[in-house]
Amino acid sequence: MPAKRPEASSAPPPLPDSARLVPAVQLDGVAKSFGEASALRETWLKVAPGEFVTLLGPSGCGKTTLLNLVAGFLETDAGEIFIGGDLVTETPTWQREIGVVFQNYALFPHMSVEQNIGYGLKMRGVPKAEIATRVAEALELVKLAGFGSRKPRQLSGGQQQRVALARALVIRPKVLLLDEPFSALDKNLRVAMQVELKEIQRRLGVTTIFVTHDQGEALSMSDRVVVMSQGRMHQIGTPDEVYRRPCDRFVACFVGDVNILAGSLERRLGKGATVAVGDASWAVSADALDACVLGSAIDVFARPEDIRLTEHAAPGSIAGTVAALVYQGGHVDVYVTVAEARGGRLVARLAGHEAMARFPVGTAVGVLPPAADLIAFPAEEGPPA
Repeated sequence: MPAKRPEASSAPPPLPDSARLVPAVQLDGVAKSFGEASALRETWLKVAPGEFVTLLGPSGCGKTTLLNLVAGFLETDAGEIFIGGDLVTETPTWQREIGVVFQNYALFPHMSVEQNIGYGLKMRGVPKAEIATRVAEALELVKLAGFGSRKPRQLSGGQQQRVALARALVIRPKVLLLDEPFSALDKNLRVAMQVELKEIQRRLGVTTIFVTHDQGEALSMSDRVVVMSQGRMHQIGTPDEVYRRPCDRFVACFVGDVNILAGSLERRLGKGATVAVGDASWAVSADALDACVLGSAIDVFARPEDIRLTEHAAPGSIAGTVAALVYQGGHVDVYVTVAEARGGRLVARLAGHEAMARFPVGTAVGVLPPAADLIAFPAEEGPPA
């Protein structure tokens, strides 16, 4: 039986216009447990045709479980799964028309590159001539033309990853599933492969579900990001939405770097509010403060790149002292001791090496709020969730 739809708070968020068509992937109340441990709570998700959706969260949050359920590697405990409008909840993996790229590549060591790529076609009974043509096209697509006769051990990590991607794409899947595919690559190669994968995905228009715990990877590659923790989805939105307008404390803390400053609710201003932070009043978004009364303890969240530093005691600022400077090439992280900051210190991310000279260690500074609205949540005891 189809799973009972959860309460309104668990309902899926609005979809992009393209997803109002028949979704490429649809999960209706899908859940999975291992013994008494709930790996994935009731989950509702629609992925539009051609969309690149990333499942983002810490280890153990349920993202790989969700991917394995879509792939058919695991059976659901509740709910239904649709691919291209077809019910596939009980359909075996090989009949779901999906391509999968694993974290460890999973190439056959005794086979050549061509044989690895063509294996799925051979198992589907595709004629040899067509297999040769499609394998050659796949090698060209992933920039490995001329490598077909090599064995996996003769390839670099990045080349092996390209072979795994070619093998997944050569069968012309309805959906491409990728489970942490770049985790074994060094930083520079990882970035290069991210760019290549996104270019290929756009060119082919293949619907893609991507699993990662890397926030930068998710933000740079995705049309939408699904932020997960403890088996449930916290927020589904565009990269800008989950970064700039997090729905709760977990998303605000997990996606990107953030400073948290203690304050109190001062007054409401329509859809906004002001929070007293030290001797200053800062404007914040009041979306998460509906239940708070005036004077309530509030945590204000500010991204390092949005923090502004000025001279000591400037109007509207809170007082701080520069504690450390960390040169990062394209920017400088300025660590400032601030009484109102969680942990007693915040970081301002400033462009240009002139910050090194302008704010030497020991300088008394004023910390100004970002020009854009800040995000705020009711204060919690202890470290952020």
